[in-house]
Amino acid sequence: MELPHLKDDPYLKLVRPLVEAYLAFWRTGSRHIKSMRLTPSQFDVLVTLGDTDGMTCSKLSEKTLVTKGTLTGVLDRLVSKGLIRRDAIQKDRRYTKVSLTAKGDALFRKTFAAHIDFLRPFFERALSPQEVEQACALLLRLRDSFRQDG
Repeated sequence: MELPHLKDDPYLKLVRPLVEAYLAFWRTGSRHIKSMRLTPSQFDVLVTLGDTDGMTCSKLSEKTLVTKGTLTGVLDRLVSKGLIRRDAIQKDRRYTKVSLTAKGDALFRKTFAAHIDFLRPFFERALSPQEVEQACALLLRLRDSFRQDG
């Protein structure tokens, strides 16, 4: 099999900019989240639980970017900070419902709004609203393509 040449393969040309954009976004966003005294994983859980009445651990694991192996430790730390609570589900005590406490909800509202305000200028200076819609549609199609075999 012959090695492809970067200049000849339009798909290979996309890989590096895609990864670089993701890493730049992740590093910048993570620094801002850490400045609010949260880890990216803790922030992810708070934002996922925000404006919900809670969810099971398995649902939370599906909806966040936190790995299943990491989630328990993240939840333990959020419980110790008084930001979330775990309640046994009455109908099936094998499952636990995780939800924000009043303190957690207040922190969610404060940090989520602050993070969105922080990120918005990066997007606004790079993309028009139309381009955002196009980029979103293209990235979702690409994600779905990888999920078909993954």
